[in-house]
Amino acid sequence: MKSLEFRRAARGTSSATLLLLAAQCVLLPLSGSGQTYDAPDRAEPGDAMIQAYLRQETEKVEADFLEGIKSAEEWRRARPRFQQEYFDMLGLWPLPEKGPLRATVTRTLDRGDYVVEMLHYQSRPGLYVTGNLYRPAKISPGEKLPAILYVCGHSSRGRNGNKTAYQSQGIWFARHGYLCLVLDTLELGELTCTHHGTYREGRWWWLSRGYTPAGVECWNGVRGIDYLLSRPEVDGERIGVSGISGGGAATFWIAAADERVKAAVPVSGLSDLLAYVPNRVINGHCDCMFLYNTYQWPWARIAGMIAPRPLLFVNSDADTIFPMYGNERVINRLERLYSLFGAGDLVDAVVSVGGHAYRQDIRQAAFRFMNIHLKNDPCPVLDSEVDLVTSPPNEVHPIPPEQLRVFPQDSDLPKDALNFRIDQDFVPLAKPELPQAGQFEAWKTERLAKLRQLSFHHFPERVPAARATETNAAGVVRLETEGPIQIQLRAVRVPEARPERVWIAAANSSVSDAPPAWLNTLAGERDAVYICEPRGIGSTRWTRKSPPNYVARAHYLLGRTVDSGRVWDLAATARYVRARHDAQTPVFLAGEGAGAIWSIYAALLEPDVAGIALSQFPATHMDNSAAPLLNVLRVCDVPEALGLLAPRPVTVVGPAANCEETAAALYRSAGAPEKFTVQK
Repeated sequence: MKSLEFRRAARGTSSATLLLLAAQCVLLPLSGSGQTYDAPDRAEPGDAMIQAYLRQETEKVEADFLEGIKSAEEWRRARPRFQQEYFDMLGLWPLPEKGPLRATVTRTLDRGDYVVEMLHYQSRPGLYVTGNLYRPAKISPGEKLPAILYVCGHSSRGRNGNKTAYQSQGIWFARHGYLCLVLDTLELGELTCTHHGTYREGRWWWLSRGYTPAGVECWNGVRGIDYLLSRPEVDGERIGVSGISGGGAATFWIAAADERVKAAVPVSGLSDLLAYVPNRVINGHCDCMFLYNTYQWPWARIAGMIAPRPLLFVNSDADTIFPMYGNERVINRLERLYSLFGAGDLVDAVVSVGGHAYRQDIRQAAFRFMNIHLKNDPCPVLDSEVDLVTSPPNEVHPIPPEQLRVFPQDSDLPKDALNFRIDQDFVPLAKPELPQAGQFEAWKTERLAKLRQLSFHHFPERVPAARATETNAAGVVRLETEGPIQIQLRAVRVPEARPERVWIAAANSSVSDAPPAWLNTLAGERDAVYICEPRGIGSTRWTRKSPPNYVARAHYLLGRTVDSGRVWDLAATARYVRARHDAQTPVFLAGEGAGAIWSIYAALLEPDVAGIALSQFPATHMDNSAAPLLNVLRVCDVPEALGLLAPRPVTVVGPAANCEETAAALYRSAGAPEKFTVQK
């Protein structure tokens, strides 16, 4: 494989650089090791534990790229399932309705041999996409041209939009007989919403909502293709998509989603989970680079969704956020997949010498690849360096950026735009209708199945019981719950006689905490009481830095959240405690705040839990104090989750956080109204 990678990298490279590249190829790692993005955290007692866990789980997820698929026919049969899972993980399933684009050209700029149209369309009502369409100045009547959707990277150009930073791409394509639509991104366009909700903005409800800006960028691009196909001069059988960095990622999102794309050239847009997670490359990326990996895909499968259409995988050898050891693994897997189709000649890789940027060899390779597959023209590209945008301090734009604005003045910005709050609207909230009389069990079964599919997909049918590994002098038991994960359990009191009930209170800060005072009103003298300290709290706390929120973000690349791990811990602990007491002794969970949320879902997933007691908890997963759980708001919210516990007893101590009406109605529907009580 080294010789093949060397051959690819060598194209168009000087002999002096070939010697350097050859030496580097010898040293490139072939396993999950490689240069890390930054140093691992070691300041807190749980850092080593959580990093070992993340590595272990990453290796599991990345282990089977093809899922045992051995032929093109088997891939074709699996692809509809993969397609639905893919859209699901982008927050796009069911697919949004394709309403009218309401495309509008606001201005036109004549540049002699090419024309630029400033335009906008609505990918969904109120979600405005701004872009520049570059086209040849002269198009013969009835002539059909190939078209390129160019998606932009993270080059901030303020009010002008980041499309203006990539005008060189549009100019080249227009001069060579293409239409090229260059799109602003959601975060750096003329109408904006952040790409950094979990990276630095503390919008953890994005996880519960199932919202990622990658989904928006994908959908905006799909609708951009719709727009291109609405143009009479576009040949719908010759559509390409390309971009660098964030635009490279968007190239993968769009080409994987839309088979109308006939050729794709992502530049520095995708690595693999072994790079992103154990080597912490995720810390160099914003949230638009990732979907929520609910179905635990090996990351190269995203690129694999393009197969067997032509794909050029372009990277740079000194790019720290798309490291070569990850690039090698990705192209190896893609070549294997394309070989199943007998299409190994349709996937290729280019390695450029340098950092994260465009260079002449990258531009030439990308333009030539599009020419080959969309124009049947294999000739070398010799004019890639004309009319380039240059960076500060000697910044040059062939077209002044202000001239490329779609909305020239702030007063021109549309008043009905929803871009600034699209994260609150893009993924629909579940609105589960309450079951009719006699239908509760069917309703409950459906909701629980969806929770397991979308929020707890990585859970087995039943979480195994925790295993005791150590008991210290204070009687605190260390429990192993999930591989390297160890938590603590303390017995507050255990009566000498067989307890009537066992209570496990979820600690929000430390196992040494006293049980919440309200629990004393519920737990009798003949009840046993334990405090459980789940992962990442107290003795196993890990480093938390915002940005980049490494641990929390790494979890969603593995199809889970930190808090679903705490749900696992409580379920495993309930099974452990149940086994230590008489089988007839019921086990109850108790919690407040986030601990109440963990307790609800642990009880839903573990039949050994007889009931729960809660206090002072958030009423909705849209509340940032609620424990984020992937996609949960696409299934239910806190009130419905409480109702799903029927007919097991639930006691709410204090205000019911606006959950009382819905939960009580569900308990009535289950025929157990007396089992839901509120002690105010």
